[in-house]
Amino acid sequence: MLAEDAAQDAFVRAYRGLDRYDPSQPFAAWVMGIARNHCIDLLRRRRHGELRLGDEAAERAAAEAESVEGVDALVINERSDKVRAALAALPEKYRLPIVLVYYDEASYDDIAEVLGISRNHVGVLLLRGKQALRKALARSQESS
Repeated sequence: MLAEDAAQDAFVRAYRGLDRYDPSQPFAAWVMGIARNHCIDLLRRRRHGELRLGDEAAERAAAEAESVEGVDALVINERSDKVRAALAALPEKYRLPIVLVYYDEASYDDIAEVLGISRNHVGVLLLRGKQALRKALARSQESS
């Protein structure tokens, strides 16, 4: 439900900013830039305590109830919580490309255009980000 609200807000932002779109530029990159900025705004609000979220546990349980049952669901929840926590702890320069690739399914070229960097730099940031993510997950597994 909350993700749908955020998506609708991003669509409204895109619609309102349509007059600022330059047709000589790729539309997908323009829209992804709006979505990226909206996500950054949401993260900033959450940091300052302005964003009020619903019951995440209830939303997650409802989403997984259809596909996974019992102990398997608990294991998946625990792993996904650890991945989310490790991802949130990454520096933004590594976190943004990882989120764009794995959650938004963006191409390296789209990410490069949105972030204003080269395609090769995207690859380097993803490699370093995944390495840092692996190390963080290994540390959390050792401490468990």
